[in-house]
Amino acid sequence: MPDRVVRDFPLFPLGIVAIPHELVPLHIFEERYKTMIGECLERASEFGIIWAADDGQRPVGCAMEVAEVLERMDDGRMNILARGTRPFRIVDEHADLPYPAGTVEFLVDKDEPRDEGTADTAHEAYSELVEQATDRTLDPDELAAMSAYEMAATVDFGLEAKQGLLDLRSENARLRLVARLFRAALKRLAFIERAQERARSNGKVRFR
Repeated sequence: MPDRVVRDFPLFPLGIVAIPHELVPLHIFEERYKTMIGECLERASEFGIIWAADDGQRPVGCAMEVAEVLERMDDGRMNILARGTRPFRIVDEHADLPYPAGTVEFLVDKDEPRDEGTADTAHEAYSELVEQATDRTLDPDELAAMSAYEMAATVDFGLEAKQGLLDLRSENARLRLVARLFRAALKRLAFIERAQERARSNGKVRFR
């Protein structure tokens, strides 16, 4: 199946990385982005968040849909909640619209069977992380159906890690990556718990 190429796709360079299924709150205040989001709402169309990193803009971003308009101000500013839908790669950028836009290709994964062992490892690590962080036990059927993106969308990872997920065109590779990220998050939680215990027992722990 060929990748889909779309011209005049609205682009929103930001200092964040979004991934499919993630909910991202955005405050829209610049005129060009008020215009862009207004058109997206009118057409029920997507826009794309791309990471404007310190060392340059990344070519792979995440398409977003406006899930909810939380607030509209009299001057046209908006608070919205956007949901990630699918990854894309910028083919070309152009400046003939009132907001940043470009030609993008929507990316598809390579055709491969799911590695059930890899999936089980990722699901087990995610389940343990959710339980440790929230005291919530996930339903086994709900957990088994979750993709790497769906799990990662609920965890606050660093920008490089999230961009790494977007860049991968293999679900098995994404599952391996999120399993490592979840295990690292579990170690951080365990360290914090030990530090809190030490602080309660009169020890001094300083975080800088």
